[in-house]
Amino acid sequence: MPTIHLNATTTATPEQVLASLVDFGPGRSEIFSNSADDYLEVHSQGAHEADVTEGSGGIWERLHYDWSDPRRVVMTTTDSNIWGGRSGHVYTLTPLAEGGTRIDAVVVREGKNLKGRIVGALLASVGKGVLTKALRSTATAVGSRNEGIDSHEQ
Repeated sequence: MPTIHLNATTTATPEQVLASLVDFGPGRSEIFSNSADDYLEVHSQGAHEADVTEGSGGIWERLHYDWSDPRRVVMTTTDSNIWGGRSGHVYTLTPLAEGGTRIDAVVVREGKNLKGRIVGALLASVGKGVLTKALRSTATAVGSRNEGIDSHEQ
């Protein structure tokens, strides 16, 4: 079962990163390339949790989002066409002394079928670079989205 550790930094505050992570509105794909708008379905959303289906490129997963700790977002896969078991993501947001945020992500991929096992194996090897690039792109997009916004304005 591949467990992939990634990190990136952004100029955005932890609060701004959290707001982007849990913004399930149109245009989500501009921040998260693996979340195409035509896959996005919000089943329910509360103050600190959500039940959301998202994906892209023929791969989708239904995730339970929990951000009861504003510095940690836990996304547990509850259904998917290829992921099962203990699949999910955990994002930890650490404020940096010089400003901005360090984003640490742990991605767990347990394939529930042949396609899932093959994709999981690819992610654990050559795919880590693709996931790292995607996280860095997200970090840049979140920073750009919040440029010039004082964290007290949110």
